[in-house]
Amino acid sequence: MINDLVLGTMYFGTRTDRATSFALLDRFVEAGGTTLDTANCYAFWASGTGHGGQSEALLGEWLRANPGVRDGLVLATKVGVEPVDGGGIEGLGAETVRREAGRSLDRLGVDRIDLYWAHAQDLNTPIEETTEALGALVADGTVGAVGFSNHPTWLVERSRAHARAASLEPASALQLTTSYVEPRPGAAVEGKDHRFGFVTDETIDYLERNEGIELWAYSPLVQGSFDRDDRPFPQAYDHPGTAARLAVLTEVAREHGVARSQVVLAWLLHREPQVRPIVGVSSLEQLEPALAAARLSLGPETMARLDQPA
Repeated sequence: MINDLVLGTMYFGTRTDRATSFALLDRFVEAGGTTLDTANCYAFWASGTGHGGQSEALLGEWLRANPGVRDGLVLATKVGVEPVDGGGIEGLGAETVRREAGRSLDRLGVDRIDLYWAHAQDLNTPIEETTEALGALVADGTVGAVGFSNHPTWLVERSRAHARAASLEPASALQLTTSYVEPRPGAAVEGKDHRFGFVTDETIDYLERNEGIELWAYSPLVQGSFDRDDRPFPQAYDHPGTAARLAVLTEVAREHGVARSQVVLAWLLHREPQVRPIVGVSSLEQLEPALAAARLSLGPETMARLDQPA
């Protein structure tokens, strides 16, 4: 299932230096990985400039240094959250979507974005306008497919319905955050500022009833909380359901001789509907366990135990 694992490149070119970023990309592709995820705004908060683009630029440099590798890759990037001078973010207006797609192509040094994400809900732009702008990019070959990140399900469906009515390509992917454990319903989670950023039962129901939509998950390992004592789960995760699931997770990890985080990644890849985890790593020592997790086999009985802990 290596092909279903996604390498997140948020800090490539900022916190993760060039040499390390290149090494991670080389190893990921060598192991059979094909999908890279970035955004035009990555990582403005770590760049010192107040603007993003560093991750895309680093990926472009790596692609130029590795002729021929592009053909085997799926490149995904996003629009909508890049800061604008004077305050605020760019949003998802038609002009912005078109302009930023061109800028992303330039930084990446490619002529096509395989999957283009609308990064976060824009309350100031009708979803129909965004949908038509994204659909036009697919129609002219600039973009292969479109997706929505951090959007409410009802708005995704409104976009898809409008796209179908307008004979445009509908969104075929969602990017949200989820993991093996979940926060208490309604609880605020520190560091998560997207109101509609979490997978819910409604999300799963929507995917089960609509074929052909992928679900990608960012932060699937909750910033290392499964394995690192120095990174406890945020308080919102402190409830009986978490305790029960962690107990079963610990048992399964011990039985397979792997870390709990590896079982989490394997569980996401094996579950129905499948969740494609985006792994954000900053060293080869972090990448190798994720690659091994994608090869970890969890049988039906093990999945049933994980799905329904006593």
